[in-house]
Amino acid sequence: MTYVIGAACVDVMDRSCVDVCPVDCIYTGGRKLYINPAECIECGACEPECPVDSIVLEQALLGEGAAAEEIAHVADNAAFFYDVLPGRDAALGDPGGAAALGPVAADTPLVAALPARES
Repeated sequence: MTYVIGAACVDVMDRSCVDVCPVDCIYTGGRKLYINPAECIECGACEPECPVDSIVLEQALLGEGAAAEEIAHVADNAAFFYDVLPGRDAALGDPGGAAALGPVAADTPLVAALPARES
C-alpha cells in the first residue's frame, strides 16, 4: 500500500508534502501532485503536512465508507506513472525522484476533466 493524494489537491498544490518527503516520491503534475506507489516508503511524513487533508493511506481509501470520488484517485495516482499521459510519448514509470525529473506538464484524464477550482 502507498499514500495517495486526492481531489482536494487539484489546483492547490501547496507542496508542503514535497518538502518533508524523505525519498522524493511526490511528483508535480499540471494541476495536482502525485505519489509514486513504487517509490513511496509509507513513512507518513507527508500526511500531516497537507493543509487540505488530501493525502491518505491507500488502505483508508479502499475501506468501508470511503467516497467513490476519492477511491478513483487510488488507480488514478498509479496511472500518472504507468499510463501514457495526454501530450506525452511514454509513461513516466519509476524515475527515482521527483527533483531530478522536475514538473510534468500533464495530468491524468481524471484530473484534467475536473472543473477548475476558483481561487
